[in-house]
Amino acid sequence: MHMGYSAFFQNKIPGMSDAEVYAHELSMADLAEPLGFDSIWSAEHHFDDYTMCPNVLQFLTYMAGRTTRVKLGSMVVVLPWHDPIRVAEEFSVLDHMSGGRAILGMGRGLGRIEFEGFQKDMNESRQRFIEYSDAVLNALDTGTIQHDGELYKQVPTDIRPAPFATFHGRAYMSAVSPESARIGARMGAGVLIIAQKPWDKTLEDLENYRTIYREENDGAEPPKPIMLAFIGCHEDAATAQEMRAKYIRGYSKSALDHYEFNNEGLADVKGYEYYAGLSKNINKHGVDQFIDFLADLQIWGTPDEVYKKMADYQRMTDCAGFMGVFSYGGMPHDMAKQNIHTFAEKVLPRVKALDVGVEVGRSDINPRPHPIQALAAAAE
Repeated sequence: MHMGYSAFFQNKIPGMSDAEVYAHELSMADLAEPLGFDSIWSAEHHFDDYTMCPNVLQFLTYMAGRTTRVKLGSMVVVLPWHDPIRVAEEFSVLDHMSGGRAILGMGRGLGRIEFEGFQKDMNESRQRFIEYSDAVLNALDTGTIQHDGELYKQVPTDIRPAPFATFHGRAYMSAVSPESARIGARMGAGVLIIAQKPWDKTLEDLENYRTIYREENDGAEPPKPIMLAFIGCHEDAATAQEMRAKYIRGYSKSALDHYEFNNEGLADVKGYEYYAGLSKNINKHGVDQFIDFLADLQIWGTPDEVYKKMADYQRMTDCAGFMGVFSYGGMPHDMAKQNIHTFAEKVLPRVKALDVGVEVGRSDINPRPHPIQALAAAAE
């Protein structure tokens, strides 16, 4: 099974500068390939300390030059905040510079602070995601971007450099409304599971997506999803429990604050009806209960406990892999380094040994040999 590493760039340690956070997160990302992880990811966020990676593709391009093997994934690029041409161009450049290692992850966004900062109408996000994802996926498949939709109109325009290879088999989306799932299904896109909902709702969304995928692809089976997990791994059970109590809950509180899950005003925003109901439940039952709920969706414990929970989640979702976050929620940087090293030594080999029958990030059409890699091979 595929196991990725995700940099989170969160600054929740009092008195720590953003420069110190960046130095730490880049040093963590440098560990991913030598420790045996299969991919490096990050998530796009803006304007606060929840996640300070406003340009995921800039970070991934930097990591492309520091690695030779790992895949490079966006988790996610929030399409309604971008010009679709730029998204298609930047992914094409990343794919060329990495020799076909890019994985395209797309989403529609949820943070009000970000929509307001970009002066974008949150009510339009679902429709923009549907239209933009259709345009971007087609552009990366054909080399030409064009669209004639309700909100996005684009005359046929070539993407240069031309796409390195198709993104069929290495495109994912975090939005799985029936409309967006249908677009993704037509282009062969899979699903990113970012655990923020009860499992019954997540599994219902997955099954709806699978049904739509089969309808759109003559009964063909859909790609297996990939799942994000905040991981706390320590050989001492008491320390692992402390990681959950302090840092996984710290992340959960930061997610609540950033996304305003308890803001009942989401009921007035088109396309966010689920979160309107969620906010009412939070305000009814209390913030602490929701923070515990969100924390308990994550993965922590001794190496054996972490492995068991990951194996259980794999069976439940039939996922093809995980993306693990190991530094978050105000966790001291030395503990984060110990966290990823313990996981890599004690859990990673067992997770990778799980046979899920598919390879994450492999294009359905193999890219041609990368010229830089070919020169290096010839020199050897």
